Amino acid sequence: QVQLVESGGGLVQAGGSLRLSCAASGRTFSRYAMGWFRQAPGKEREFVAAISWSGGSTSYANSVKGRFTISRDNAKKTVYLQMNSLKPEDTAVYYCAATDTVLVPTTSSRYNYWGQGTQVTVSS
Repeated sequence: QVQLVESGGGLVQAGGSLRLSCAASGRTFSRYAMGWFRQAPGKEREFVAAISWSGGSTSYANSVKGRFTISRDNAKKTVYLQMNSLKPEDTAVYYCAATDTVLVPTTSSRYNYWGQGTQVTVSS
């Protein structure tokens, strides 16, 4: 069982940066691949980024590639999403998710555990 708590969301101007954190409970955090998803009002939840259990493999949505960076610290049981050059279209609730697979899934159905989400609002 894994419980996830996101933090770091807020209001930022376009072009600014935010770093989201996702703290996990449970002793086997290092065995889980982790992902970030987001959901804007009236839209479906979409994949943002994912990282393997070791941190050696990552995947990004095309819309954030080159601007966002996912990383993890297994000792701290935390995964991060550094978001730079933010755009108004990045506005959404951002969710952290965990999956007990060696792969780096990009579809939400592959994830077993979800956090409650943190709001990111980018003003123009």
